Amino acid sequence: MHNSTARLLLAAILLAFPLAGCNKSDPAAETATSSPAVRYDIVIRNGRVFDGSGAPAQDLDVAILDGRIAALLPRASKVETYREIDAQGQAVAPGFINVLSWAVDSLIADGRGLSDTRQGVTTEIFGEGWSMGPLSEAMKVDAVKQQGDIKYEIEWTTLGEYLDYLQARGVTPNVASFVGATTVRINVLGEDNVDPDDAQLHQMQDLVRAAMAEGALGVGASLIYPPAFFAETPELIALASAAAETGGGYVAHMRSEANQLAQALDETIAIATATGKHTEAYHLKAAGEGNWPKMAEAIDKINSARADGVDIAANMYAYTAGATGLTAALPPWVQAGGHEAMIARLKDPAVREKVIKEIGQPSDEWENLRLLAGDDSRVLFIGFRSEAMKPLIGKTLAEVSSERGSSAEDTIIDLIIEDDSHVDTAYFLMSEDNVELGLSQPWTTLGSDAESSAPEGIFLKSSTHPRAYGNFARFLGHYVRDRKLMSLEQGIHRLTGMPAANWKLRDRGCLAEGCYADIVIFDPDTIMDHSTYEKPMQLATGVSDVFVNGVQVLENGKHTGAKPGQVIRGPGWTGWNTASE
Repeated sequence: MHNSTARLLLAAILLAFPLAGCNKSDPAAETATSSPAVRYDIVIRNGRVFDGSGAPAQDLDVAILDGRIAALLPRASKVETYREIDAQGQAVAPGFINVLSWAVDSLIADGRGLSDTRQGVTTEIFGEGWSMGPLSEAMKVDAVKQQGDIKYEIEWTTLGEYLDYLQARGVTPNVASFVGATTVRINVLGEDNVDPDDAQLHQMQDLVRAAMAEGALGVGASLIYPPAFFAETPELIALASAAAETGGGYVAHMRSEANQLAQALDETIAIATATGKHTEAYHLKAAGEGNWPKMAEAIDKINSARADGVDIAANMYAYTAGATGLTAALPPWVQAGGHEAMIARLKDPAVREKVIKEIGQPSDEWENLRLLAGDDSRVLFIGFRSEAMKPLIGKTLAEVSSERGSSAEDTIIDLIIEDDSHVDTAYFLMSEDNVELGLSQPWTTLGSDAESSAPEGIFLKSSTHPRAYGNFARFLGHYVRDRKLMSLEQGIHRLTGMPAANWKLRDRGCLAEGCYADIVIFDPDTIMDHSTYEKPMQLATGVSDVFVNGVQVLENGKHTGAKPGQVIRGPGWTGWNTASE
């Protein structure tokens, strides 16, 4: 029996049964029964406890023992503890779960994950299309070539090995991941516009099954980007079905979030129906002003499917701009075969002429984010690989085109070639009304779609989207408290119990006896984001203390340096049968 289990069991026995020979008529017995049965590691006193279920807060004290919640105690209970924390006037909640994290590189550079830790995030979930395994040797070589400011050796091959690598290296948050449908496709098919034959599809399914056995949560897809763009629905159903065999779900950056939003959502619902498992749309949106009315239609479609018994939902970030590569302004065909093949094509004058023509023409065949932004002043550069290009960070496509005296189309191609990268770019695409509409839905959870960094060191070489520093604080401060889109207990549920249930994160997202002690203490009246598009690297405020697996990682707003994060395994993990609970 695991030590923590034994101690919790002993505590329960001693609390349930008085010591032999004791009774209420015996003063000695009263002394004995009132004596502490166990010494807790930490007791959090005087807070308003939100258990993550969506239920109203309770006035309770929270006792932690061996990394888990040992008890929820009546206020002022006389118990023995090594340490007490006074949470007077604050909310005490389960740690927040970031369902769409790109901290895969940033946690290697700085395991603190400070920008998210300061917001109360205790779990990062990766895997939007690309995952950190399974990798072939060729994929490793290419990944190293494409590294930006953060450089590292790839010491793993499988997704499970990467997650274990992070835990061994030391990270503050817990980590989990979907296996990327793009990664699986590249592993077997490469990056060309091809369909798998039966043997190749079975090989892809086996890679998914292996990742599930290592603890993946399911399959994550990202379908606007080549080579995933080339995958057809039956291929996606096959991969999602392989994950579903052991309880895994499916989540997708859908094939369209703009002109073909309804059709893309139909595909996602079809995959959910085929697998019978939980399915989500990543960062639900209607991109481009002409498509803004489609947000309500998409929500109606999701609600209709849910009413029919389909387990489908969505996640969002709390901003009107997205961020991805400048390559999202290029047609998919020119990106087939991978980065080097794309660069070679763009250097060909005949190909360049064709690409320039397509960049400037609206299309229902692919997502042209530059045109969807509506104006080149709404396309903002936030990251370049090359030191020579970094002075362009913070400028818009309109500004850079004007400075260079070239068309926007030529500028797009030139920047991608000169930087030899996809060029990190923010696109202003959504309406504030639609952000509120989406966040108001009772099935929406939150993901930053960003790294977790710090306003120091290597991270200062590039900029970022403000969602990397403010997504969760903005949700609770602006949308829950100020805009009153929902009650505080419901807002907390969206960040904790709901995503934990959706993705089967055992004993996470809850404040109840036996749950892991991932805990955030924050002031609901003051929590807020400070990051802006002009100055995104500004830490959120209002969160005073954070615990991960019972270890304090944030104390009075300051990181303690602790890195107790663990790998959170999905439902298909083969270790569940032998792991100590």
